[in-house]
Amino acid sequence: MEKLRFKNLSDFKSMVGKELPKSDWITVTQEMINDFANATLDKQWVHVDVERAKKESPFKSTIAHGFMSLALLSKMLEDLIVIDSLKMGLNYGLNYVRFPHPVPVNSKLQIHASIKDIEDQGQGVKVTFSCIVVIDGFEKPACIAEFLGMMFE
Repeated sequence: MEKLRFKNLSDFKSMVGKELPKSDWITVTQEMINDFANATLDKQWVHVDVERAKKESPFKSTIAHGFMSLALLSKMLEDLIVIDSLKMGLNYGLNYVRFPHPVPVNSKLQIHASIKDIEDQGQGVKVTFSCIVVIDGFEKPACIAEFLGMMFE
């Protein structure tokens, strides 16, 4: 997938109201789920106990943490856009987030996103992204979020 490239934040502002390209697919492995569980200390069996999940979970496998699909937003968005003048970007927060469908292990995720707003903030801008993280083969998405990022030149 080819990234959208912009010379500077001023050029990037042309994206308000527009869709970004769809991201490449990311496969959510058990190793990723375990690493996330270790990092967040959320080691509920439905995430990390493969054998128990096969027997007891209604999904018949482990599932990723909802917050894991949310945490992947930064990576997936970063893979879509290059702004040549950008010095750094920071997560600013969320206006909205929902997890409509669990993510079974080995699922493939892809982001569908658009730029809702870009606001000047001194030396940088605050970008509001409308994001839907879809799961290959499932009707309902893994995550729907309005994600805020700060970008600085």
